[in-house]
Parts: sequence; C-alpha cells; structure tokens
Amino acid sequence: MEKFTTKLVQRITSFYPNLKRDIRIAHLPDTPTGFVYNNLKFSLPFSLGLTVLFFFIADKAGISLIVLPFVFVIVFFLVFNFAFFKIKGLIATRQKEIDREVLFAGQYLLIKLYSGKPLLNALIDTTKSYGVASKYIKEIVEDIDTGSPIEVALQSAMNYSPSAKLRKILFHINNSLKLGIDVTRPLSSVLQEITKEQEIEIKRYGKKLNTIVLFYMLGAIVIPSIGMTLFIIMSSFINFSITSTHFVVALFFIIVIEFLFISVFRTIRPTVNL
Repeated sequence: MEKFTTKLVQRITSFYPNLKRDIRIAHLPDTPTGFVYNNLKFSLPFSLGLTVLFFFIADKAGISLIVLPFVFVIVFFLVFNFAFFKIKGLIATRQKEIDREVLFAGQYLLIKLYSGKPLLNALIDTTKSYGVASKYIKEIVEDIDTGSPIEVALQSAMNYSPSAKLRKILFHINNSLKLGIDVTRPLSSVLQEITKEQEIEIKRYGKKLNTIVLFYMLGAIVIPSIGMTLFIIMSSFINFSITSTHFVVALFFIIVIEFLFISVFRTIRPTVNL
C-alpha cells in the first residue's frame, strides 16, 4: 500500500513540472512530493465529507444518487487544485512586497558601493536595512557564506526571485562581475530605469482610478440613492407595502457593492515606493 501511495504521489507530481520552482519561490518548507501528499491527505477526506453531505441533501430533494461519483470527482478536483492556486497567491504577495521596497534596497546598495565598500560587504550592509527586499538579499549572503561563489549565488537568486525588478538588478550586478567592470554604473542605470517604470505605473494608476471612481459614484452612490427613492415612490402608487426586510436586502446589496469596489481599488494599486 505504501509503495502504491508513493508511486501515485510521484505520478501526480509529474503533472506539475513547475511545482518545485514555485515551492521554492513561495518559500514553502515542503518538497514537491511532500506537498502533493499532504494535499491528497486533506483533499480526499474533505471531498468525501462534502459528498456525504450532498448525499443527504440529494436524498431529501429526490435527486438521483447516480450523480454522487461525479460530485466527488468535481469537489476533489477543485479542492486539490486550490492548494496550487494558494502557492500562486503566495508568490504574488511576495512579489508585491519585494517590488514595493526593491528600489530602496537597490539605492542603499548603490550608496554603499559609492562609499568604496566591496560588493560582498555592501550586500551584507544591505541585509541590515529595512524591508522584505533586504531579507531576500540576506539569503544571497547566506548562500555565499555556505561556500557558493558570488556569481552562482546571484544566479540562483535570479532564478528563484518572484520579482522581475529584483531579477533585473541582480542580472546587471552579476553581469558586471562576469565582465569584470565596475558594478556602480550598470546598477545606477537599472535603478533609474526602475524609477521611470514606477512613475509610469503611478500615471497609469491615476488614469484607472479616475475611471473606477466614476463607476463607483454611479454604482455605489447615485444608482442606489435614486433607485431607493424611485422604489419608495412607485410602491406608494401601486399600494405595495414596504417592510424592513426590503431595506435590509437593499442594504446587503449596497454593502456587497462597496466591498467589491474596495477590492478593486486594492487590486489595481501599484506596488511602488518612490
């Protein structure tokens, strides 16, 4: 049974070739096979429980029980794959955190290099600064301390960085080391490029914000206000009795709309910190 489980887990893992890389980028402690195994341990009983619950509902509603296997398969598929979407969510969250502070970390590193410190010492000093980006650079320093050449440590960090901006900085540093040229000039150029990109993101955000605010004014303020007024007036003409339930339902939909717009505002907000 144990051999069958091991082969099954390995077979399922083979369908996700990028899982190992995603796990490392998301900074999860699991191996690919361990992640799939733990996911199976959770998904199977959870899906079985929901299927049993559906059995009682179907029995009361007179639904044919032949659909139960299909329900189990669909629920298991959704629950099992939800964990993989969770990894993508962790990567996206980590990317936003690094992008928000990567410019500060890069400028701090550049100042240390301008002061005459060697690259390794400048990286060590950067790890003592504030933010998630400095913690990521600390991992590079730890790889170097364990014996990895600085070029290999930088290349590894580039491969497993969730942030394209940080990868760009590390690429120019690593490329300068390989060519044997001064790091400060390429680093300064890439930081200026990232600054311009963030300024463009802010301008795009301003344009999007104007449009969404207009929709917010219409969908969350004007239409509900006018709609409730018209509803009260029309109900008086047709002798429709308005109860507190109608107002509670209307309030519920307004709250849903408000939370929808709040989530939209948070989603489009650029992760910049100039």
